[in-house]
Amino acid sequence: MSFTGDLEHLPIVDVIQLLHATRKSGILRISCRKGESQLVFKDGFIVSANHLNNSVRIGKILIDLGLITTETLDQTLAEQKSSGRDRKPLIITLIEKGAVNERDAYKGLEQLIEMTVVEILTWKGGTFTLDVMPQSVADEYRYFPEKMGREVNVDTQGILMNALRIFDEKMRDGQLQEEEFTEDAFVLEGPPPDEESPLLSADDLGLAEIDQLKDKLPVAYSALEDADSYAIHRHTIEKIAPDLSIQGREALVAFIVEFSATPGRADWLTQHGQAPNIIFYSCDELIIHCVTVVCKAAGISVFATNEGQDLDHVIERFLADKLFPIIVFDSPKDGETGFSSEMITALRLQKKEKYPQLCVVQFASPCDSAFTMQAYSDNVRAVIPRPCREEFKETFVSDTIRFLRALQKYLWSCGVERKSSDIGKLGSCITALRGIRGAPEAALLLLQFVADIFERSVTLIVREKEIIAEKGIGVREEKVREVTKLKAFRIPLLKPSLFHDVIEEGSIFYGNTDDALIRESLFAEIGAPDRASILLLPLRLQGKTISLTYGDFGGKEPASVDLELLEILASNAGMALENSMYRKKLEKPLVKD
Repeated sequence: MSFTGDLEHLPIVDVIQLLHATRKSGILRISCRKGESQLVFKDGFIVSANHLNNSVRIGKILIDLGLITTETLDQTLAEQKSSGRDRKPLIITLIEKGAVNERDAYKGLEQLIEMTVVEILTWKGGTFTLDVMPQSVADEYRYFPEKMGREVNVDTQGILMNALRIFDEKMRDGQLQEEEFTEDAFVLEGPPPDEESPLLSADDLGLAEIDQLKDKLPVAYSALEDADSYAIHRHTIEKIAPDLSIQGREALVAFIVEFSATPGRADWLTQHGQAPNIIFYSCDELIIHCVTVVCKAAGISVFATNEGQDLDHVIERFLADKLFPIIVFDSPKDGETGFSSEMITALRLQKKEKYPQLCVVQFASPCDSAFTMQAYSDNVRAVIPRPCREEFKETFVSDTIRFLRALQKYLWSCGVERKSSDIGKLGSCITALRGIRGAPEAALLLLQFVADIFERSVTLIVREKEIIAEKGIGVREEKVREVTKLKAFRIPLLKPSLFHDVIEEGSIFYGNTDDALIRESLFAEIGAPDRASILLLPLRLQGKTISLTYGDFGGKEPASVDLELLEILASNAGMALENSMYRKKLEKPLVKD
């Protein structure tokens, strides 16, 4: 197991791109309440697929394309069946016997992959797990001819883009619709006995030596969660924790099922705070399963990985979607690559330095006080003692139950605290707006609020034909956090440009931009940030934009930004400014008298 997660928070397209970027090899199992589809990866490239629908197989696709006949398929399947341990995948058998050439076989394989991805795109929910194979095993994909392998590798991103295009076109034309997962959808029909198996076996993958490996690939089964949740969790825990006693496994399963079924948790969190997203670095499959299930019941997504190289890709994916990730590091585990005390400490410090805006939580053994103190010295948010099977075997299950209860409440508090903190700052600013006397004071409050979120912020005064920089925070090289008067550089208000669009529409902008005017005028004066994520927050008076508050993250990684709070503040600033103008008009006659 390399990583696992929820499609609701990390869509299949992002998962495929992540696997491609990290050059993974293995079987990606994507499950929903209807069943399971599979994508097979080698060095980050898709090399095979297994569609949820048993009738969608490579043999049927080749027939539909007119590349082989039904008789050829039946004959080849019979040859496969009699090959025993020397059995090769159907597509390779067809190539080797000359029934289909490599180019045509590739077309069929490409279509199978595209159809599988398109099907998964229609799912409203589901989970994914990558069963990673050691490189020595991954190299056994020798049944793929070298030329064909190169073609698949080159076109994998193209296959993904084609699948997205096909999905969009079919949704537009009404040929597809997102799955609702009714009770009828839970019925899975098995394949006819003489047809090619819908599940990938070791022989299907060409892994003749798989039986000699210590850890075998797990058996695929359909996660029909509503049908028998207890049996599913029991099966999983028996598989990943066989050393637990029967009584211990039953007690843990009973707790997970009961606790995850308690109503109201997700609704409570939605009303009181923003649900956090957890990135869990761990190699303990039991603790990953328990944490994932308990958190999911509270509306908290968990992405788990046991490889440090995955973390940056996942963090940046969450940040790009403006989500709020918490990085959780599991306790050290001797003998596991990447999980010694020294390795976890180094990795944790690296992420703290690169993503200082993110919350970092560390799990630790209750007996490892030195590691706990080091974690606190490194300014982690919290160190949570977690149960240890090796040291407390007799009380492990009861310790785990207490741990899971406490962990869920703590993660709730992180979401509530963050939301409460932001709302508290917003309330203070709105209160301060009541006493403003003019536009400069309103723009200053917006500048200071934006500076609490972004590393650099600038007030830009809007004139008829130009924008003038006035004040800034964090713009100087010495990183001064106080408000500083800027050299009044001017930016011509050209159109088309992002500045012009925001000023005319009066709508907040936050995202990546390669706008030429911003690059050549603003960045030329203050320097370009490392990332292209910027904020433009307009201040409006009587239907016109009078200033823009600019923000970026400078040399740091982008953080989660609550645009709703910024819009509320800007709207209140505009109303407060109008009220101040009316007060001044009312005061003038009194002065004359």
